[in-house]
Amino acid sequence: MNWRFLSTVILLAAAALTGWAWWSQRDKPAATAKQSRPDYVLTDFNVVVLNKEGRESFTLRAPQLTRNPADKTMDIVTPLFLIPPRTGGNGGPWEVRSQRGWVNGEGDEVRLRGQVKADSTNANGKPINIATEQLNVFPDTNRATSDVQVQMIQPGTILTGQAMEADLDSKNINLKDVKVRYEAKAR
Repeated sequence: MNWRFLSTVILLAAAALTGWAWWSQRDKPAATAKQSRPDYVLTDFNVVVLNKEGRESFTLRAPQLTRNPADKTMDIVTPLFLIPPRTGGNGGPWEVRSQRGWVNGEGDEVRLRGQVKADSTNANGKPINIATEQLNVFPDTNRATSDVQVQMIQPGTILTGQAMEADLDSKNINLKDVKVRYEAKAR
């Protein structure tokens, strides 16, 4: 046996062992978080949610809702929320629509995303229309907030702001960085 042949076989074996050791010790991709299966799914439903006093907090209609059992949050496809006026509140009920919705585990925060539209009437029966891409609604306190651009249309006036805080009972809506446009034909 030739010493060159023997050294070549030893070097090849060492290279193969090194390659195998390196391959087995490499960083493996992190396992994706285990997606839990929803504990229930509602389709084409209408649900009335009551507050702590047993009165209607809001009604929800949507084609699909899924609930995550781990954190009890709910994802909703194209929700329609009907929020009744409180006793002594000004104006009519609110109709709030969006492409997606999310409800926290306690049910006291609703996040609406994608083409959000909220419609109601003020104490005089005149329409109030709000449009934005993100709206957070707090049903227990009848408040709504948004950190993105919001457009509010009332008869004769179009207001555009960069953020909003609203009291849904009193219809008191505060916009930040407001631009106002007066139009006789505004809804």
